[in-house]
Amino acid sequence: QVQLVESGGGSVQAGGSLRLSCVAPGYTSTANCMGWFRQAPGQEREKVASISTGVGSTHYVGAVRGRFTISQDKAKSTVYLQMHSLKPEDTAMYYCAASTTWCDGYDYWGQGTQVTVSS
Repeated sequence: QVQLVESGGGSVQAGGSLRLSCVAPGYTSTANCMGWFRQAPGQEREKVASISTGVGSTHYVGAVRGRFTISQDKAKSTVYLQMHSLKPEDTAMYYCAASTTWCDGYDYWGQGTQVTVSS
């Protein structure tokens, strides 16, 4: 079992920055991949970024590449999503998730943190 708790969401103006945190005690013993997802009202959930817990390789969806950075601090059992140059279309509930299948599917989910970007 991996419990995940997100924080760091909020309301910012376009062009601003936020850093989301996902505290997941013991995740390195269970998960081999961690991901950030988002879901806007009326839209399907999409994966924003992922990181392999072993070597730290990362992957981003095209809409955020170059603006968002996923990272991990294993000592703190925390995965981060640094977001810069935020746009109104980034407005969504952001979820952290843990995968035991190399990012192919996600087994454990947090409850989410809301990000709202105003124009």
